[in-house]
Amino acid sequence: MQRRTSWQDGVLGTNCPIPSHSNWTYKFQVKDQIGTFMYYPSTIMHRASGGFGAFNINQRSVISIPYPAFDEDVTLLVGDWYIKGHKALQKQLDSGLDLPLPDGLLINGGSNFTLTGQKGKTYKFRVTNVGISTSINFRIQGHPMTLVEVEGCHTLQEVYESIDIHAGQSIAVLVTLHGSVKDYFIVASTRFTKPILTTTGILRYQGSQTPPSLPLPVAPTYHVHWSMKHARTIRMNLTANAARPNPQGSFHYGAIKVVRTILLANEKVEINDKLRYAVNGISYVDPATPLKLADWFNIPGVFVLNGTKDAPPSGPPTLGASAFGLTLHDFVEIVFQNTEKTIQSWHLDGYNFFVAGYGGGNWTTDVRRRKRYNLVDAVSRNTVQVYPKSWTSILVSLDNKGMWNLRSQTWSKRYLGQEVYLRVWNDEKSLYTETDIPPNALFCGKAVQS
Repeated sequence: MQRRTSWQDGVLGTNCPIPSHSNWTYKFQVKDQIGTFMYYPSTIMHRASGGFGAFNINQRSVISIPYPAFDEDVTLLVGDWYIKGHKALQKQLDSGLDLPLPDGLLINGGSNFTLTGQKGKTYKFRVTNVGISTSINFRIQGHPMTLVEVEGCHTLQEVYESIDIHAGQSIAVLVTLHGSVKDYFIVASTRFTKPILTTTGILRYQGSQTPPSLPLPVAPTYHVHWSMKHARTIRMNLTANAARPNPQGSFHYGAIKVVRTILLANEKVEINDKLRYAVNGISYVDPATPLKLADWFNIPGVFVLNGTKDAPPSGPPTLGASAFGLTLHDFVEIVFQNTEKTIQSWHLDGYNFFVAGYGGGNWTTDVRRRKRYNLVDAVSRNTVQVYPKSWTSILVSLDNKGMWNLRSQTWSKRYLGQEVYLRVWNDEKSLYTETDIPPNALFCGKAVQS
């Protein structure tokens, strides 16, 4: 999360693009944040050609970890891969064609990852789905995994044979090498795709002379119901500390009154005879001037405040640039309604949110829906999946002032308009709530003249 500094967020709604053959330095604090995260380019389809990496934040030495000590920290970046480069993929989308199934999966950029470990030792695997379109299932042959953290939130330490990780999500698991001295398969396979794509790596016990043996550990069923039940088991450890000694559960989010509910329906549409993706009837188009600069310098005509409505409107979809107007410290409910037949993944910059509930069909304001919410120990994270023809509800405390991007992590959908901004604001000008514009800020569009 970027505390008080949406200036440093690196999306086109807050920052001008970095010119070719130049550089720009981001400066931000990681205070009060620990855990497993990632970074990547947010312009056009660059992410499809790499540029991403792990961003792991360890606790301060005076803060203990709320799980058993481990011997080594291992980072795995797992994601889908296309033979075509980002320019060819962009050209295909611009021509009105959606992207096909990826050509494969990679672990740390290749297909021959090997980790050599010692019998009896415990390893912390940080696993991030860096793909642009595909959910994965992760598992290690013959080795149960204890989940300990999700995107900065310490979780209940449940044991899993396999774990679903959706586009843009990160997890951390503990794995103890308790088996015979030999090699074992590390497996990642796609979820909800036909055919299922699989890649493998090797967990090699030190001294092993025995290659891994087939069959691969069994993947979970294709059905969405299994994955949704699985997701509900990922919950916050209320007694564990986070970046500070106070327990994560000391913030009783379930007792806070919701002041606004926003229902966001994503849909595949056609505008001007071209394929687009929209949110509540608006397919987002980046203006030449970042929204943050326009807002800061009061430049008119760049974006429409509250142009995207709190519920899906009637009428044909349109192109536009819009931001929700929200008040600092409000507590809001955002419901993602997936009208498509494919899984969706949503990311909110600047915040972690509480994943209150999942459900099939259409979400309604019926109180019975909210009675199914987890209002006690929902996991706090920044990226959440929405299953096909289903909904996901999140609760978020808007305690971080700025202009924040809410987008699809299915990158072709984001490129074609499935994003919106949250303008979290109050009229007080204070460095305690938001930093000033950085001295190295880039200017473009209408802001060049400001």
